[in-house]
Amino acid sequence: MTANAAAVFGRYLLVGLLATSIHYAALIALVELAGAAAAPSAAFGAACGALAGYAGNRRFAFPAGAAHAQALPRFLAVAALGAATNGAIVWTGTEVLGMHYLAAQVVATSIVVWSGFVLNRRWSFA
Repeated sequence: MTANAAAVFGRYLLVGLLATSIHYAALIALVELAGAAAAPSAAFGAACGALAGYAGNRRFAFPAGAAHAQALPRFLAVAALGAATNGAIVWTGTEVLGMHYLAAQVVATSIVVWSGFVLNRRWSFA
């Protein structure tokens, strides 16, 4: 990874930290306070985090990237793929493997963050 790519990844991680905080807050609130199922709650939380992620990535991580009209639909496609992947991993972890929903979410986050960075850097904001 070049120095520039590392710097961009660092900014991407900071934006992701905020987006992930929003994601986890929605997930925990839905499961613990509303009694909702973990997998759809994880997908909803991912969608909420994605909205914050787009704004932060557009402004901070990839500011010289593609025009908004091109970047937003691409980012949303990547986010939708990430949310679906996230939900599938959480479902598999909780329903098949018997994991605690937060442990399954940590696994999902670690996978989705890497694929999201690559797709967003090379396609969404390129």
